[in-house]
Amino acid sequence: TFPTWAPRAPQWKIRRLYENDAIGLYDDELIDDVAYTLFARCGSFIMACEATQGRASCPRCSRVIPHEWRKHELLTCQCGWHLTWGEYFATIQHNQLSGADPVLARFREYVERLPSARSPREKVLLIDWLIHGFHVYTRTGGPTRPVAVNLIEGRLHQVIEFLDALTYGERSTPGLLETKLTWDERIATARGWRAKCDGEARPADER
Repeated sequence: TFPTWAPRAPQWKIRRLYENDAIGLYDDELIDDVAYTLFARCGSFIMACEATQGRASCPRCSRVIPHEWRKHELLTCQCGWHLTWGEYFATIQHNQLSGADPVLARFREYVERLPSARSPREKVLLIDWLIHGFHVYTRTGGPTRPVAVNLIEGRLHQVIEFLDALTYGERSTPGLLETKLTWDERIATARGWRAKCDGEARPADER
């Protein structure tokens, strides 16, 4: 049995959520769908990062298996499950399942806060806060890649264009437009960072 990871959220569901919100409409079913799709994705992201730090979770019983970074090392669980670390890691690679501590902290906070969010407004604000976060360049503390690429379907430029084009209106949930303004400022900085890095080796934590 290979580990499986929750998929990224489809763009069309998030787009509809914001279109509804812009006209003052709360679709409880859609909001919960988006909120818990992101919840599952954050959980997978956290688990995958834990695995790459030497604490792999058994996909059968969820028991944590300490290991070292040796490709042919056999991960063996008390429940009888086993797989080499190389095979386990192959399920994580190229699936937008890695990030530094600030990203992990944001995703953990979302996972902790969502179950206690009761009203549609609370959930919408939490979703908005989550998807508009950024990875951070450790040397300067400045924003680099949006964390949305780890959470929403699409390549990096597609996800940025998608977030740039989300719908807002006079009846949008209070707080969303403020987050949008902050996003605009930070994505401009992030684009500048990416341009500066063109033709240069990027820091290991941003590849």
